[in-house]
Amino acid sequence: MEICTIGGFEEVGKNMTAVKVNDDVFIFDVGIFLPPVIEIQETEPQQQVYSEQKLRKIGAIPDDYVLDKLGWRNKVRAIIIGHAHLDHVGALPYLAQRYSNAPIIATPFTMALFNDLVEDNKMPVKNKQISLKGNSSIKIKGASQEYILEFIHVTHSTLQCVLSALHTNEGIFFYALDYKFDNYPVMETVTNYKRLKELGRKGVKVLVIEALYSGKERRTPSERIARNMVEDAFSRIRKTNSAILVTTFSSHIARLKSIVDFGKRTNRKIVFLGRSLNKYVNCAIKINECPFQKEIEMIKYRNQVNSFLKKLEKERGKYLVVCTGHQAEPGSILDRIVSDKTDFKLRPDDNIIFSSSVIPASVNIHARDMMDKRLIRKGVRIQTDVHISGHAGREDLRDLIEMLVPKHIIPAHGTLQQETPLIELAKELKYKFGETAHLVSDGKVLKV
Repeated sequence: MEICTIGGFEEVGKNMTAVKVNDDVFIFDVGIFLPPVIEIQETEPQQQVYSEQKLRKIGAIPDDYVLDKLGWRNKVRAIIIGHAHLDHVGALPYLAQRYSNAPIIATPFTMALFNDLVEDNKMPVKNKQISLKGNSSIKIKGASQEYILEFIHVTHSTLQCVLSALHTNEGIFFYALDYKFDNYPVMETVTNYKRLKELGRKGVKVLVIEALYSGKERRTPSERIARNMVEDAFSRIRKTNSAILVTTFSSHIARLKSIVDFGKRTNRKIVFLGRSLNKYVNCAIKINECPFQKEIEMIKYRNQVNSFLKKLEKERGKYLVVCTGHQAEPGSILDRIVSDKTDFKLRPDDNIIFSSSVIPASVNIHARDMMDKRLIRKGVRIQTDVHISGHAGREDLRDLIEMLVPKHIIPAHGTLQQETPLIELAKELKYKFGETAHLVSDGKVLKV
């Protein structure tokens, strides 16, 4: 078994891993690296669609040319996507045509988002698409053997997330990006612990596992806690005629449900603003997983948004606004509001709830810092970090390793600094660095 760590092993995002068994190659995730995209949006705000070449030049998509050099490209039998976050699926519309004979396998929600991205970017994708639900499996024919791909349902911060187990005659390759162990999810069911333990007894050869928060000594709390935090945040708003804006991750459908559920208590009309929110909510509607669709109005296009914001300026006590821009992304609705680029002007005692964390990349940290300072100068009442992470803490990582008992561990989804604590954890669990616990960088090949 050979593992090519294409992207996501030196940065947060750009996730892409290939595994080769005999003459068959399987790709897991094809994600985008958002910081350079955010930076280019600042310099080219009018540009919405970028070419593959442009994204390669700025380092926004995985450098999968390594597969050409290895002679693996024409041996790819399937592209497997674990969930619908852009750092796992966002580069696929640009790279899918390089593997046009390989089917794309994903859950229905992830596939709906992928097709939306394809439509947005006007990229021709000819790959066969196979929708596979969590806790299901599919046979994939290889050159010399038949493989079984199994999706194991797991909780995370968007819908229909799965961990992937590829059953081969060399053992199981297990891909665990991303997850948290949430025993009280707001939507969906708990993680399929029973199957994880069964696979551990069967024997896992290689585990690629997220390491983003491997240095955090914790179990990540349940989304139920975040739901309580949202309820509490609304209870703290006093002025009935002030504006209320809430911003969160557009892909976090369970969080949006909590915002709508408690937002209804304000007796305001709930309006979702922005293309990203529209995209993810519509994907949830397509798979019948949007319980709040009749409770909201969605406004997508720039001119309609501007028209609504003009109305909000005069009737700020009538609406609850859910909008994009929690990372202070340039050109996002919240960024334009805070920068006074719309007809709606923030006043002292207006309210903004950030039901999100700042993604740990320097461009995001700087942008949010600048936004927060502007809001403070305007006298806006801010509630930040009304949020619980969707990523595993150190103890959740320990739990998965102990359930699966893999022979080899490869940390992923982080800088080398973020991945190192996972190597330390592996050592605690009697793995040997360089022999059974491997710290790898982008574009390398590990043979086990």
